[in-house]
Amino acid sequence: MAEGKVTAHIGSTNYQVILDDGRHAWIADEPESAGGRNRGPDPVDMVLASLGACTSITLKMYAQRKGWPLHDVRVSLSIEKNDGGSTIDRRIVLEGDLSDEQRERLLQIANACPVHNLLANATPVRTGLVAAV
Repeated sequence: MAEGKVTAHIGSTNYQVILDDGRHAWIADEPESAGGRNRGPDPVDMVLASLGACTSITLKMYAQRKGWPLHDVRVSLSIEKNDGGSTIDRRIVLEGDLSDEQRERLLQIANACPVHNLLANATPVRTGLVAAV
């Protein structure tokens, strides 16, 4: 996976953030109940979506390289917040005529996808302020 670079900009519209990676632009927002306009997923849902996309792509790529009959991957994600922090629940459905050994290997591969590694290994975040122009 290539190193990423994304910019986020919020202007006068409450909680609507324009995200840009240099090739794509998309919106994050908060639901109306939180004061947003619900024009895009909230930031937590975007993290879950990133993990779901990465898991699906990683499994499909691996199965294709191995020539395995993986026809469809569905990943359902949710987050549970508790006193000790948060836990992401990821459920994977693999469709295709796969052996038990192939399914087990794909589960191992899912746990090695780049976004899973970022989340599971508590990637440090460096934050700095830049003077406004």
